[in-house]
Amino acid sequence: MWSNEPRSLPDWIEDAYQILVSGTPDQQTELSHDQAQDLLLTHEDFPDEPADTEYAIERLVNSGWLYEVDGKLRITDPER
Repeated sequence: MWSNEPRSLPDWIEDAYQILVSGTPDQQTELSHDQAQDLLLTHEDFPDEPADTEYAIERLVNSGWLYEVDGKLRITDPER
């Protein structure tokens, strides 16, 4: 069920979303899980633990900030 309330995640996970947005040319770009993890792991402002990247991606998918189709990740609009 959709809600009009803004979606809220911990700051470091929202930062992960911003890193993924800035690392892709547009919201239609598909990323594999490995590509998304590499973007996060190589960014200076993100923890360099693979488990943190996996957790952040999982939370972003579960919260609707990212969506997955055929094993590829796509970016959604967090304002919706």
